[in-house]
Order: sequence, then C-alpha cells, then structure tokens
Amino acid sequence: MRLSLSVLLVTLALCCYEANAIVCPSLAKDMTAFLFVHEAIYKPKLQLAYNPPEAALNAKLQVKSCTDKIPVLQRKLIAGVLVKILAKCAL
Repeated sequence: MRLSLSVLLVTLALCCYEANAIVCPSLAKDMTAFLFVHEAIYKPKLQLAYNPPEAALNAKLQVKSCTDKIPVLQRKLIAGVLVKILAKCAL
C-alpha cells in the first residue's frame, strides 16, 4: 500500500509540475489592506470576504497589530517589494 501511494505521488509530481502563479486580485488587495488599513476597518472586511474561524481571525489580527507598529515609510517599502513579487508571478 505504501509503495502504491509513493508511486501515485511521484506520478502526480511529474505530470502536474506546472502551477498557476497568477495572483488573485483579492489577495493583492488583502495584502495591501493588511499593511495600511486600520484594524477597525480591516476586521469586518476580512470577515466578510473569507468568513475565517475566530482563532484564525484573531491570529491574523495579532500579527497585524505588530505590523501596524512598523513606520509607514517602511511599510511602503514592504508594499513595493510585494508589488515586485506579484509582477514576477504574473509573468
């Protein structure tokens, strides 16, 4: 049984090695909002868009509270890097 599972995984890896690297526009908007939008606006937006479990929502908001402490100029630099990454993925 283990050998057949291994063969299946190798076959899938060889036959389906290409992945779609085009970034979903809503992901790009979410990443930008994560960096720049106030938590009071971001939380309901996140709940409406994804309906995440409460634990996941709280975890993301906890990380957001840390990124909100980063100066705006540095967040703009981070956003610039994200734009470059998204541009590379869209090729």
